[in-house]
Amino acid sequence: MNYRRVRNTLILTFFMNLFVSLAKGIVGALAGSVSMVADAFHSLFDSVSNIVGLISIQIADTPPDLRHQYGHGKFETIGTMVVGSLLLITGFVVGYEGFGRFFSGTVPEITPVTVAVMLVTICVNITISLYERRIGKEENSSFLLADSQHTASDIFVSLSVLGGFVFIWLGYPVADAIIALGIAVLIIKMGAEILYNAVQVLTDASAPVDYDMITRIIETTEGVRSYHDFRCRGKPGEIFCDLHVVVDPDITVREGHLIGNRVRDRLKGEVGGVVDVIVHIDPYYGGAISLAAEKDTDKDTVYAK
Repeated sequence: MNYRRVRNTLILTFFMNLFVSLAKGIVGALAGSVSMVADAFHSLFDSVSNIVGLISIQIADTPPDLRHQYGHGKFETIGTMVVGSLLLITGFVVGYEGFGRFFSGTVPEITPVTVAVMLVTICVNITISLYERRIGKEENSSFLLADSQHTASDIFVSLSVLGGFVFIWLGYPVADAIIALGIAVLIIKMGAEILYNAVQVLTDASAPVDYDMITRIIETTEGVRSYHDFRCRGKPGEIFCDLHVVVDPDITVREGHLIGNRVRDRLKGEVGGVVDVIVHIDPYYGGAISLAAEKDTDKDTVYAK
């Protein structure tokens, strides 16, 4: 992963998100629209998440040391957890304010300026989301991909605010409060999903890899008879694997070592995101030789026949 490119992307999106948040907040406050202010609050946390991302990416870019011998990549995942937690808090605060709107009796002022600001910020958010998603895919950055989804949700939230304006214009001012509550639910849902995905990485859940592709790579590697006990963990762009490879029992230790190296190098070179592979060499004990493998769907572990 090119951490410098990820950092530059976060710096750029930080200023764009800050512009969106300030525009929505100022115009929404002047117009008295709770839903628009709530949307601005949501956009503000896009900027906060950029700051958290910059800090976590800076730490993640630190080389391995004696205390963190596998590197610092999971600090990026910790950063996503912080963002998820902040979003949960924001969702509850916005929900509380939206609920209070039912009893305030204040009708927001809808002007061409408020509508224009919402339309402009929607266009900006579309640009941010697509840009982050493209860089995130190119660099295998889980934080950028998650942040692009976060920004994309802003687009739908803004569209819902515009929908609330329409209902108010039609004579249903309570729609503004309902829209604010809808925004709260969306933010809470998004925060929960971000937290869930981060916890999966931190608890070493099986990494998303193509097991069929891995089987083809290993079984077509010269010297391999079969394999078993394949495991992988990590996050997109930083996946660690280990497995047992079965070889001819009559070869030398050196030959077995070279076969293991070939398996390791092919997996690292052909499976996206794999950064390290540990190969244990097992001797073949006889019986029918088959390169087909059975996949244990409950454990996501591949066993050789």
